[in-house]
Amino acid sequence: MKSIIRLFLSISLLFSASAIAEKLVIKPVADRVWAIVGPLTNRSPENLGNNATFGVVETDAGVVLIDSGGSYKGAKKIHDTIRSVSDQPIKYVINSGGQDHRWFGNDYFSRLGATIISSQNAREDHEQRLVDQIGRLTSLIGDESFAGTREKYADELFDDKKILQLGGVRFELVHAGQAHTPGDSFIWLADRGVMFSGDIVYVERMLGVGDQSNSKTWVEVFEAMASYQPKVVVPGHGNPVPLATAQQDTYRYLTTLREKVGAFLDDGGDASEISKVDMSEFSYLFNYDSLNGRNALKVFTELEWE
Repeated sequence: MKSIIRLFLSISLLFSASAIAEKLVIKPVADRVWAIVGPLTNRSPENLGNNATFGVVETDAGVVLIDSGGSYKGAKKIHDTIRSVSDQPIKYVINSGGQDHRWFGNDYFSRLGATIISSQNAREDHEQRLVDQIGRLTSLIGDESFAGTREKYADELFDDKKILQLGGVRFELVHAGQAHTPGDSFIWLADRGVMFSGDIVYVERMLGVGDQSNSKTWVEVFEAMASYQPKVVVPGHGNPVPLATAQQDTYRYLTTLREKVGAFLDDGGDASEISKVDMSEFSYLFNYDSLNGRNALKVFTELEWE
């Protein structure tokens, strides 16, 4: 009987730990600035598609939210988390890129009166990949978790740069080129030294070089972002970090991958042997086993065309 009880308690603790790991955690970054950190795991029914990091800035005239979540219900979870630190209304939502968890919560916040902003290229990416993103997301989080989610594209668009002023806070929105997605932008708060990078930066978790990505321009976009010399980077995935950590987990990974795959290609390597490219120095990153080979193959294809 005791062994059955111990087994039951072990299972209960396992599920409790799993549930905790899927929750959003809000972390202070600077004065009236927070990061909402989601899990490093994939999208799931438990996290409602919110497997990313989001940004919150409170001003005297309301809140600016960076990225709206992976679903309507996911957006509500983000809003509930914001309410734990601010009772100000959400005035603006900035979509930092094209992935579902950057914009699928737009409709929720739009209904509350928020104005949605994105780069023109992000908006085009949202439109082009909408059907594919819905299919992939529903397969991961399920129809029940996805219920209520509707596409809502940005109200205001910009090409390369936009300045947003609200409640005494100046936001500089910059789209410097294609990174993880074609429309990725970073958001700079000069007076706080805080950079919201979106998916230009991954820390703790291995980034994904997908069909919508370009590793060459991603490196260039990172360099443009880093030139601002932020004190703190709020990444697209992972916890807020100093710039040096962002450089290690994203920039150095990308440049090393391109260098090693390039050498492999120059030596006559075949795509079928891409596993010979040794990137084990980055094995500390979450998802290394599942993404490392895929990333190498995608960069191999890119370099062939370059």
